[in-house]
Amino acid sequence: MIQLYQFAPAFGLPNASPFCMKLETYLRMAALPFEIPRFKLQQLQGAPKGKMPYIVDGSRTVSDSSLIIDYLKSTYGDPVDGWMNTEQRAMALAWQRLLEEHLYWAAIHTRWIEAQGWALTRPAFFAGLPAPLAWIVPPLARRGMAKALHSQGMGRHSREEIHALGCRDLTALADFLGDKPFLMGGQPCSLDAVAYGFLANLLWVPLESALKLHAQTYPQLERYCQRMKSRYYA
Repeated sequence: MIQLYQFAPAFGLPNASPFCMKLETYLRMAALPFEIPRFKLQQLQGAPKGKMPYIVDGSRTVSDSSLIIDYLKSTYGDPVDGWMNTEQRAMALAWQRLLEEHLYWAAIHTRWIEAQGWALTRPAFFAGLPAPLAWIVPPLARRGMAKALHSQGMGRHSREEIHALGCRDLTALADFLGDKPFLMGGQPCSLDAVAYGFLANLLWVPLESALKLHAQTYPQLERYCQRMKSRYYA
């Protein structure tokens, strides 16, 4: 059986990491049997790329949510995306990049850099650490996120500019979704696993960030998340 290694649940969600939640949702969509070992810090230390999630499938260990999904498709078939044509696959990839390579960094700023967000993020990810690691690891992780934000480019903007950039992504996503049941139409695909992981981590986390408040102005996003939850996490 596939072993899924990820952070512990938080905020009432399967995971506070949108990438971990993306992968768990995909596994549920593909109806692949898996189990989630209880999270321990040693799992993160032993992660092939130093990040969650990763899987162990027999003798294979695979890291990075997108590469894991590619591996699962090549190993077990493609029941989730097999119906899509080349144009739909191209469009889905472009939306995935918007979520994972742009909106993600705006969300990281609200959670890890802004004081109100950090007050929630720190216990969500580090509550189980024993002393003295509980005093050392969280500020180091936060500084690492700040450095990554600056290197990526998002962190070079003002707080207001970051909020505006993230809100534009959310508006585009809401406009594209419209009244469709799923992002690519009447049938779900792996892009929905990505979008659900990100939107639920904005809408359903008790942080009144600028991104959350903006997302709440589009009721179709809330309905979409409820639809994904009832379908795959009932």
